Amino acid sequence: MMFSDSSRLPGFFGRLWLRLGRGLFKLALWLLVLGALGIAIGYGYYAWKFSGPVPAEEQVPPGEAAMTQDIIQTAIRIVDQHREPTRYLRDAHAKAHGCVTAEVSVPQNLPADLRQGVFAQPGKVWQAWMRLSNGNAYPQFDQLQDARGMAIKLLDVPGQQLMADQAGKHEQDFVMFNHANFFVSDVAEYRQNIGAQADGKQVLAFFPSWDPRSWRLRHLLIAKATLADAPASPTLATYYSVSPYKFGSANAKFRVVPDPGSCPPYTVAKQNQDLPNFLRTALHQQLTTDQQPACFMLQIQRQDARKYMPIEDTSVQWKESDAPFQTVAMIRVPPQDFDTPAQNLMCDNLSFNPWHGIEAHRPIGGINRLRKAVYEAVSDYRHARNAALNPTP
Repeated sequence: MMFSDSSRLPGFFGRLWLRLGRGLFKLALWLLVLGALGIAIGYGYYAWKFSGPVPAEEQVPPGEAAMTQDIIQTAIRIVDQHREPTRYLRDAHAKAHGCVTAEVSVPQNLPADLRQGVFAQPGKVWQAWMRLSNGNAYPQFDQLQDARGMAIKLLDVPGQQLMADQAGKHEQDFVMFNHANFFVSDVAEYRQNIGAQADGKQVLAFFPSWDPRSWRLRHLLIAKATLADAPASPTLATYYSVSPYKFGSANAKFRVVPDPGSCPPYTVAKQNQDLPNFLRTALHQQLTTDQQPACFMLQIQRQDARKYMPIEDTSVQWKESDAPFQTVAMIRVPPQDFDTPAQNLMCDNLSFNPWHGIEAHRPIGGINRLRKAVYEAVSDYRHARNAALNPTP
């Protein structure tokens, strides 16, 4: 009798597992349906939210000046946190792969409506400095995921400079990195984000409270996409201004794209990516060892205010389907020996700022207004501290 009762147990457990399996399958199916519905609702919401038209002029929110002062203090704190024994580093893009000379040429056949500012004279060739860098506030191995930056400084640019302390320098800077949009929208969000990161509380940068309405999942995804694997060489990446600028009477964003067709055929040699500075090595091999130039195109994307191309929200990528990029200049980096102690020191002391320039390319939007104050304050602080550490004999 006992044997007979125990023999029924396997059948009982089999039926139990079968029912449990069916229940779990139904639960997984419902979760899949709910997830798909949630994604569809999310896409629909953002399609509605990110639809035009938008203002063609800047909209300055109340309290922005006070928030900017808070951010300056946080940025200086980051500079202090990341200082080295003999120098203070930038609060971002601290590690350079090199500063190189470049030529920026305006095409002879540039259409009349694109002849604005430094692009006004077809055939004009500007001499320039170009700094290529990692985005992190502290120098780290190139193999680590990071943003990559390109900053260009045109020299001997006539016209009144936007900043009074730049009056005698005659420069036009373009500051870019290798992602089309930024992981914060405006100054208020930037203050909260950078404050959390400076305090070592990275989770709070995108999840500032328990309230789901404050969570910034989309911006977290942008940040994750920005921290990309390194390219084979800094000369192979595409770089974006992210924020908008004046382009004559229009508003526009800039980007720089590789243009290998304008240079002699060249294949970047494979580098040992376990080495900490392999991006500098790749750049050195191309320009110095192999004596091969690098070519790019400088392009603009003009705002169409009838479409959702906002000025004040840098987290929004302007769609190329709404406004295509147009080439306004060709960039050629000639073969050169750039990796010298003197040039590396000069590179470290160079200041690149989107506000170093002329009215025709004035930076606009909240993040650019923030940059004006923060770049100037941090640059002054860094140079003053470095001068105290390394006084001139």
